[in-house]
Amino acid sequence: MHCNCPVTTTLEILGGRWKPIILYCLQDGPVRFNALKRMIPGITQRMLTLSLRELETDGLILRHVREVVPPHVDYAMSPLGDSLRPVLHAMNEWGAYYRTQTTPQKARSDAA
Repeated sequence: MHCNCPVTTTLEILGGRWKPIILYCLQDGPVRFNALKRMIPGITQRMLTLSLRELETDGLILRHVREVVPPHVDYAMSPLGDSLRPVLHAMNEWGAYYRTQTTPQKARSDAA
């Protein structure tokens, strides 16, 4: 059964491992592709490219090409993407809270 609710829509847009992280990295202003790649350990160039394209298609980020040689491409949050700041902040806060709640339990289960 498919739940046709706003949470489903949100997960369809932000789903996957990388999109929320990319948006979180763009909160402080425009970032060039290579700088973004350095900010996100473990992401491949291909996955970063695909995720950026999808976020742009969904209207959450803006791609700005500066006409210099070689061309510079910056990515920034769009106004729609900017509306996700409270969600990203809440995810950050909850993740930090979760770590404080699970780390001791994981350590105990690893020792057993």
